[in-house]
Amino acid sequence: MEQQFDNQENTTPSFENRIDLQPLKEGVGKIRAEISKVIVGQQKMIDQLLVALLANGHVLIEGVPGVAKTITAKLLAKTISIGFSRIQFTPDLMPSDILGTSIFDMKKSEFEFKKGPIFSNLILIDEINRAPAKTQAALFEVMEERQITIDGTKYEMQNPFLVLATQNPIEQEGTYRLPEAQLDRFLFKINVKYPQLAEEILLLQKEHTLQNKNKLEDIQAVVSGQNIVAFQNLVKQIVVDTNLLEYIAKIVSNTRENAFLYLGASPRASIAILNASKGYAALNGRDFVTPEDIKEAAVPVLQHRVIVTPEREMEGMKSEDIIKQIVDGVEIPR
Repeated sequence: MEQQFDNQENTTPSFENRIDLQPLKEGVGKIRAEISKVIVGQQKMIDQLLVALLANGHVLIEGVPGVAKTITAKLLAKTISIGFSRIQFTPDLMPSDILGTSIFDMKKSEFEFKKGPIFSNLILIDEINRAPAKTQAALFEVMEERQITIDGTKYEMQNPFLVLATQNPIEQEGTYRLPEAQLDRFLFKINVKYPQLAEEILLLQKEHTLQNKNKLEDIQAVVSGQNIVAFQNLVKQIVVDTNLLEYIAKIVSNTRENAFLYLGASPRASIAILNASKGYAALNGRDFVTPEDIKEAAVPVLQHRVIVTPEREMEGMKSEDIIKQIVDGVEIPR
């Protein structure tokens, strides 16, 4: 990597990026600024959403009611000039309510396909675990291949295409466990925590100041859909050293051999860590991946793709804790 020195006295190297990430840095900064007009704290969740956006991956957001899951997703959509759809999942929702359906046109004497709400750029699926398996399966093709097939006809999604889904981990009545095949299609699973005391005080102050004002009305679209696609193409060019590829493979391989896990992660998880680590590198203004980027990506990428053994689950052990142990146990390449 090329190093430049300002003078002989200053021995700290400054690295010159081979990829111009300045437009990406400015665009992400504008999105952050708009979101921060409403959201207090939750910086980790916002960072993970931005990384997923840059890495072109879907996100599952899990948290108790009232921790700003849905409003953050709506804010992200509003900061970008793209199409936005919100689908409220319910037990009676059918696949055609999502994908669309063919309707017979009496004038033309032929069937005409009416597109469903999935035909947009950013899709917010609220309470995704409230729909049964038949409806969940309707998302398999579109989330993985960015296309759907109806009556033998293929319809491709317009880029960018991102699914943000929320679920409440507490309520069990009227909910359905997401199939493993669907969970594997989410790049990240984000666990949203309660805010800190200082953050909650600031949140109350901001809410009191707003009074009856709509929280979203001052939020502006600061980047275009074309900008996002360009940023995603830049992220694909981020440099990853060969020993870091081996580092990723070892982490994922260890999930398959861990005694605390009933099911390990698949090669799709390895690719997800690779893409997410590139997103973290770009978010930090670098055109190369570091081991820290991989460690940052490992937990949100892997925690929903593995299954803890029943014995360890009864002991209260979570997949997040096991993933952290595995990552800490793999030697960092030098």
